[in-house]
Amino acid sequence: MSKDGYHHGDLRRALIEAALAVVEQAGAEAVSLRELAEQAGVSRAAPYRHFADRDELLACVAARGFEDLNAGYEAALAAPGDGRERLRRASLVYVDFAARRPGLFKLMFESDLLAPGKVPAVMVPAANQSYYLLWRAVEGADPSADDKTVKARTITLWSTLYGFLALDGAGRFKPFMTEPLTREEIVEAVVSAATRG
Repeated sequence: MSKDGYHHGDLRRALIEAALAVVEQAGAEAVSLRELAEQAGVSRAAPYRHFADRDELLACVAARGFEDLNAGYEAALAAPGDGRERLRRASLVYVDFAARRPGLFKLMFESDLLAPGKVPAVMVPAANQSYYLLWRAVEGADPSADDKTVKARTITLWSTLYGFLALDGAGRFKPFMTEPLTREEIVEAVVSAATRG
């Protein structure tokens, strides 16, 4: 963020945007309120007028990530096609988000911000909406399924996609394991397995 990267009264938003850029380039561990203040040309104390601490800033960045993910889910759910096709698209949104924005994805789904009972309030609405949109996609693929079945399928789908991403990100899949499958074909197989009766 350049010293003229924000305008008076806009420091909070500017710090969130700058922290988001750092998270996406170098990971959440590289975010420093001191460095962000220096880049913005403000005192070291100025960020603390907007955020109690670094974790609160990171929670705002994670909330922004969930908002971006949710926009992708909403587009997938509004797209033409049957419920199964919309579920496949929503699943691809999740997988593609993780592939395109790994630092932000890690902050959203793997950080200390997610400790049980300690999730920052600023993250809760967008994170809950993310789950709800995925739930809606699963429900839309089989409108006759009862609530318990939809919940079980949603957890199965999310867990399987997350597991795939974790293994893929760790380099555990070797070419002989995945070739000639495309990412889309793998997601389709996950959707099929997760939504079977």
